[in-house]
Amino acid sequence: MQSIQFKITLADRQIAGLTVLAIGLHMIEASFPSPLPGVKPGIANIVVLFVLYRFGFATAASVSLLRVFASGLLFGQLFTPTFFLSLAGAIASLGVLWLAQALPRKAFSAVSVSVLAAMAHIFGQVCLVRLWLIPVPQAWLLLSPLWLTALLFGISNGLMIQALLNQLAPPHQPSTD
Repeated sequence: MQSIQFKITLADRQIAGLTVLAIGLHMIEASFPSPLPGVKPGIANIVVLFVLYRFGFATAASVSLLRVFASGLLFGQLFTPTFFLSLAGAIASLGVLWLAQALPRKAFSAVSVSVLAAMAHIFGQVCLVRLWLIPVPQAWLLLSPLWLTALLFGISNGLMIQALLNQLAPPHQPSTD
């Protein structure tokens, strides 16, 4: 019987640690009561944005989706409506983050990207609510107040990630020599 060996790099360890951090932040956030049903600041998304800027989109998508699935398992909500709402928001947000890669960095800071991702997250969730959970046209009325909270939390999370990125040295770029 042959054994399979994987070479684990420093980047692999960093990404695993960041994924665990995102899961932990999500769990902490879930333990606090929400003033409005379903409204949370999304502090785990700070980690996803950090990973996006340091490791790229594919890694950020992995961290985001692993957080959704692991949190679903840990909270006993896997494949429940709550899980699917979280997944819909994450997928919509990741779609915007993928598109944001093409935006000029000078014109679109981490703050503006955070706001766009937060609004997409809400849009993805409301789409799922409208299409599956509450299939009535009035479900769209949820967008305005929820987008306001997405704007506020997107700004605050974006400011945190921008401050963090400003404190850290740029990621190591392999030389082309």
